[in-house]
Amino acid sequence: MRVYLAGPLFTLAERRFMAHLRDRVGALPGVAALWPGDLFVDDDLAAMGPAAKEHIFRGCLAGLGGCGLVLAVLDGPQVDDGTAWEIGYAHARGLPVWGLRTDFRSAGDTVHSLVNCMIECSCLNIFNDIEVLIDRLAAFPAPGPPGKTI
Repeated sequence: MRVYLAGPLFTLAERRFMAHLRDRVGALPGVAALWPGDLFVDDDLAAMGPAAKEHIFRGCLAGLGGCGLVLAVLDGPQVDDGTAWEIGYAHARGLPVWGLRTDFRSAGDTVHSLVNCMIECSCLNIFNDIEVLIDRLAAFPAPGPPGKTI
């Protein structure tokens, strides 16, 4: 099963966290982790100029299209814009979305939610502990074709 890792990747801390998550998820038997941070490592995005945006967009679309599960990092006072888009796209395509929120701050629409209700309702599960998430992922059956929510 291929798992697409959605999350911010703009700061060194974000990239290190996402790489750690990629390594943990990818170490599971039968699971391949796809992180957009790896998709463009060898690309000279600065030299592409304005074309880099389309290149990144198309690469992420292709990655999402080949995955059976989206794992989205929901940390921060507001979910990263690109991550929110990836969650919505996956949900609309019927791909299961799991959230990971290690941030203890409240950022939702009500006192009982930690994220925006549109994000929360698009996620089948939201975990706050990486170890619990990894254990559940190890036991998760490989999903069927896109369009079927498990």
